[in-house]
Amino acid sequence: MTPTAAARDSLEGLALGDAFGERWFPRFWPGQDPYELIRARRTPEDPAWRWTDDTAMALALHQVLVLHDAVHQDQLAEAFAAAYLDDRYRGYGYGMHQLLPKLAQDPSSWRTETRDLFDGQGSLGNGAAMRVAPLGAWFCEDLDEVAEQAVFSAEVTHAHPEGVAGAVAVALAAALAARSRNRPAPHGAAFLAEVADRTPSGRIRDGLRSAAALAPGTGAREAAEVLGNGRRIRASDTVPFALWSAAWNLDSLADALWTTAEGLGDVDTTCAITGGAVAARTGTSAVPALWRERREPLPDWLVNA
Repeated sequence: MTPTAAARDSLEGLALGDAFGERWFPRFWPGQDPYELIRARRTPEDPAWRWTDDTAMALALHQVLVLHDAVHQDQLAEAFAAAYLDDRYRGYGYGMHQLLPKLAQDPSSWRTETRDLFDGQGSLGNGAAMRVAPLGAWFCEDLDEVAEQAVFSAEVTHAHPEGVAGAVAVALAAALAARSRNRPAPHGAAFLAEVADRTPSGRIRDGLRSAAALAPGTGAREAAEVLGNGRRIRASDTVPFALWSAAWNLDSLADALWTTAEGLGDVDTTCAITGGAVAARTGTSAVPALWRERREPLPDWLVNA
């Protein structure tokens, strides 16, 4: 299994997690409790699991890697803007609705426009983390390069250090998962500690260490209460829980996604992160065939990439 093939598996898992997680928002279950349905492992009945901006941006990032074998930031800005203009109703957040139309006019303007977001603080949201797992698999043979390329990928849209750190943590998790294919992998607390040790200091690294300190067997709802579940739409409120779920389910993508969904919150994003990290190790072949059939297909260009 080459790193590029692992990256493709990671992308497939990310898209599956994104589309699966999206199905658990209350609007899809009027009058029912999604948590109880998840606990009962009831597969969403919607026959078309459409993915969101998480996957759209991951596809744009992957396309740049295919073309350049590295993150070229102006080209990445152009790719993000093109994906947005192709379908801006994929669930993009407020900051991206402000930023991406400007990048469509001048991709190089990310250097100033991204830093101007949110009163000059830059975004500390989930966007850079939710799309980055395939990059971690792509560069998995060199963890220093994983971190460096993850920073480059994040800076195009997220200037805040926490937004960047979220991308670094997720990319590292996917890289470690990809490196462990076909052999035993550190899991649980050991896996989380290794990711935390390489993540820049701040709330995300602190959150990963809190995740590593949770007792084995901790339930997803309890973990989400401690670590966050993305409801605050910040990387620090999202990445530790999603990677906690991945760390304890590295050998089963389906179990990882069910566990992550139990945390509710920003379910498409947490499941996209978890799915991208775990699938870098497992691929998607072991998940129920119905899930793969219902998930919206990825674009045709990816087949020969």
